[in-house]
Amino acid sequence: MATRQSAALDRKKLLADPIMVTTIVVLITFLTLFILYPLAVLLVDSVYGKETGLTMDIFKRIFAMKSFRTAITNTLKVGFAVGIFSTILGLLFAYVEVYVKVHSKFMGGLFQVVSMLPVVSPPFVLSLSMIMLFGKAGIITRYLLKIYDNSVYGFWGITIVQTLTFFPVCYMMLKGLLKNIDPSLEEAARDMGASRFRVFADVTWPLILPGLGNAFLVTFIESIADFANPMIIGGSYDTLATTIYLQITGAYDKEGAAAMAVVLLAITLAMYLVQKYILEAKTAATLTGKASRARMLIEDKSVTVPLTIVCSLIALFVIMMYICVPFGALFNTWGYDFSLTTKWFVRVFEKYKGFKAFRDSFLLSLASAPITALLSMIISYLVVKRKFKAKGFIEFVSMLAMAVPGTVLGIGYIRGFVNGVFGTGFLSGIYGSAAILIIVFVVRSLPTGTRSGISALRQIDKSIEESAYDMGADSFRVFMTVTLPLIKDSFLSGLVTAFVRSITAISAIILLVTPQFLLITVQINEFAEKGSYGIACAFATILIVITYGSVLLMNLFIKYFGTSRKLKEVD
Repeated sequence: MATRQSAALDRKKLLADPIMVTTIVVLITFLTLFILYPLAVLLVDSVYGKETGLTMDIFKRIFAMKSFRTAITNTLKVGFAVGIFSTILGLLFAYVEVYVKVHSKFMGGLFQVVSMLPVVSPPFVLSLSMIMLFGKAGIITRYLLKIYDNSVYGFWGITIVQTLTFFPVCYMMLKGLLKNIDPSLEEAARDMGASRFRVFADVTWPLILPGLGNAFLVTFIESIADFANPMIIGGSYDTLATTIYLQITGAYDKEGAAAMAVVLLAITLAMYLVQKYILEAKTAATLTGKASRARMLIEDKSVTVPLTIVCSLIALFVIMMYICVPFGALFNTWGYDFSLTTKWFVRVFEKYKGFKAFRDSFLLSLASAPITALLSMIISYLVVKRKFKAKGFIEFVSMLAMAVPGTVLGIGYIRGFVNGVFGTGFLSGIYGSAAILIIVFVVRSLPTGTRSGISALRQIDKSIEESAYDMGADSFRVFMTVTLPLIKDSFLSGLVTAFVRSITAISAIILLVTPQFLLITVQINEFAEKGSYGIACAFATILIVITYGSVLLMNLFIKYFGTSRKLKEVD
């Protein structure tokens, strides 16, 4: 009875707040129009024909295609391999950082750099490096090992590149998980005579198993949704993302591409639901709270030395792969003439409209970043602090974009806003405009910002906001003057993360960008496909400098103007 009365009171308060009601309506409209509607159009396209009506013929046709069946098999093989290898590498790095006493500060710096690089670089930079180091004209294969016919294209090329790209995600997830294990559990087993391996197998492993499954599924989803790496280094080894792209751009088969997109979406969505509602819940239930005290780090040299060497070698290899990109832009002809030159940078700006590409990319990403950050914080606030019937819908749909591959979303926007319900309506004008690119950037970055905002808001005592309400402030004033300042760090972090994700995005926008706009990532992809690695590396180098500079500025801003500094001063 008390719960029912409390819910009724919350609803009454909500209805008495027109700003809050308007915000909820606008949010639901936005999420429905730009996430659910394009996906619904894809589903309708795949089962409905103009002449035949409701039919499964389109699915029958695409499954009859050997190339499509092969693409599904290839995608799943790569996904499972990348998921397993990324989780193993992520666990290795996380275990060394949390459990092993490393005396060198150099190792800690390496870990930070490796975890940061995939965030600030375009998603296909490692594919360029792989070709330049291990391809037929590769420095390592051709000049060091004297191998002249080595091919990096295909399954192993995609797997290695995606593993090196995505394992830092597993490392960051598992590091937090291992830190939350109470060390007394493991030390009790050691005191009873168990070996380190036995402690890990019988105590640590069962505690982190749900988290490992969670990390595996996250990288599995990232891998099968990836478009850029398979496009550049896949060769004839087609995956679902590249097959869908070629079906719509090469075969001009929109219905077939829509059906293929639905198959890919079904796979990623199933994995996402398992990851979010089963494994995340199990992980939270297994590890509650934080470790009760500091962990006694392993100092045994038989453990520390080999683990440190292995992690250092892998980290240095990853850094070498990234360093290869700027050198690719400074050499005259990669693989043949290694004299230094700046001609590729000059050509970027003089011949290939580099200024326009950087301007368009920068301005569109800059426009989308504050919208994404503010929307993320508003959604987080509604999910954590307010009670209303549509709350579950807003949370689920805003996080759904995490499970939707960029290629699928791109086709959904084409079908939805060119030929769909709004094909001749007021929203049809957004296709080919800056608005649709900004909307895609917002939708793709929304889940990351929302998760960050929810975590930050759950740490704020409800009584702080309630006292503001009691003094007569409305919801907008409370959010702007009380809540937002308290989560300023998360807001700023979400702002820069949205900017970086937008300026380095490719899979969602490659089908939507028109000749009116030049985007850096599309240019990099185009020149890499042509084999013009000097130009591609020059574009990629400047992009990395822009994104890394943005992250550094954000960290500097938070350090001097964020809430953390003020709290330290108060303490």
